[in-house]
Amino acid sequence: MKVINLNTWCGRAGKEKLLNFLKNHKETDIFCLQEIFSIPNSGIKDKELLDYLSKNPLTMKKGKDEISKILPNHESYFHPTLGNDYYGLQMLIKNKIKHSAVKDLFVYKERGAPSIGDIRDHARNIQYTTIETPKGKVTVINVHGLWSAKGKEDTKERIEQSKKIIELIRELGREIIICGDFNLLPETESIKMFEKAGLRNLIREYKVKSTRTSYYKKPEGYADYIFVSKGINVKEFRVLPEEVSDHVPLFLDFEIKPNDL
Repeated sequence: MKVINLNTWCGRAGKEKLLNFLKNHKETDIFCLQEIFSIPNSGIKDKELLDYLSKNPLTMKKGKDEISKILPNHESYFHPTLGNDYYGLQMLIKNKIKHSAVKDLFVYKERGAPSIGDIRDHARNIQYTTIETPKGKVTVINVHGLWSAKGKEDTKERIEQSKKIIELIRELGREIIICGDFNLLPETESIKMFEKAGLRNLIREYKVKSTRTSYYKKPEGYADYIFVSKGINVKEFRVLPEEVSDHVPLFLDFEIKPNDL
């Protein structure tokens, strides 16, 4: 079963470039996407968001719908993190795949909490579902970790965010795949907590040098991760070469290990 994770950068690298990438990978079973807009036809009144959109005219304001249209053989699920319905996470799952209801859980601030001073400091949630594979069930979690003006180092809020995700993993008690833009560097305690919880950090394990593309001009080379539980057999993991965002697409092909391994 194949998964692609991508922070879309709201389509700012070019709408057609992003949509063609998704179309070319339409056989992928699950897409976990971050930074997706779904602005209603009635528009918005949020001044901070209006300022952001005016400064970033390439933003895909109808990203959710445009992406859903290009992948008609996938069921699309959107969970907003900012406002009532206009910005958040999108997960797309092939129609043929049996899965539980796709839910979300807030891990920073609460639903509907306003950003204060900087629109990037908004509430954060995770999106998750349990899918059925030929060899068993696995929960897939889509993450867009909180932003901080202090950079991508540990903060009290980021430690708490990791704790909440790990608590959910323990409650679920089954095989896990976590992917997303964590906004964190590899040596932070907030990342190491997942490793200490028994998850494999594929970015570290496969010695990935950077998860950013040439669109990203800052020195930090990491933000995106995929973690898997020990019962997941990684058939293939790699960074895809297409530059369709300031984040790289991460590709995972996996299966659940037999019980006797």
